[in-house]
Amino acid sequence: MNADDHEEDSPAERKMRFLFQLRSRGVTDPRVLEAMERVDRGLFIRGQFSDRAYEDTPLPIPCGQTISQPSVVGLMTQALAPRQRDTVLEIGTGSGYQAAVLSGLCRRVYTVDRHRRLVQEAEAIFQQLGMSNITAQIADGSRGLPDQAPFDRILVTAAAEDPPGPLLAQLKIGGIMVVPVGQSDAVQTLIRVTRTETGFDYDELRQVRFVPLVEGLGQT
Repeated sequence: MNADDHEEDSPAERKMRFLFQLRSRGVTDPRVLEAMERVDRGLFIRGQFSDRAYEDTPLPIPCGQTISQPSVVGLMTQALAPRQRDTVLEIGTGSGYQAAVLSGLCRRVYTVDRHRRLVQEAEAIFQQLGMSNITAQIADGSRGLPDQAPFDRILVTAAAEDPPGPLLAQLKIGGIMVVPVGQSDAVQTLIRVTRTETGFDYDELRQVRFVPLVEGLGQT
């Protein structure tokens, strides 16, 4: 269905269709659906793709990055299972959309990105929305945020060849990390890692495609 077919839709109709898309693709957790209903994806997409903000598709954003399709955001958030008192680390701020969704589901979100422009633009939206429980930083995501560790939950929105060791080390016992793994030029697998008293349990969730997790800071 073409986005032009919905130009006359009311915001309520658009929201209903958006939530139906999420449910039909397996996002069923009521808390996650409610959080995604509250966050307007359109605020995070500017320029020529803004009219496609409510489609279930990934879209380009500055610095050669993408905003994930809403159903993948929902499924990753659902797999992460954030609780009300959790502190969550997100690797890869991007547009800020995923962090904004997490904001309504946990006590505090730390989000990092290697691109200064993305962090600054996302921070402006968080302030506009009054999301005071999000802290955004320019940092090398592959190293995590050791100064704030350990975390109850870690969400990685870029693909690594293996779950990064520094991030595993920053996960609390009983904590969960959701991360896409695999070669950057192939389809990756979304993995849920649970830290136990004796090590880590791994669950494969589904195939996905993300930009690669790159070490160091970006030029922009």
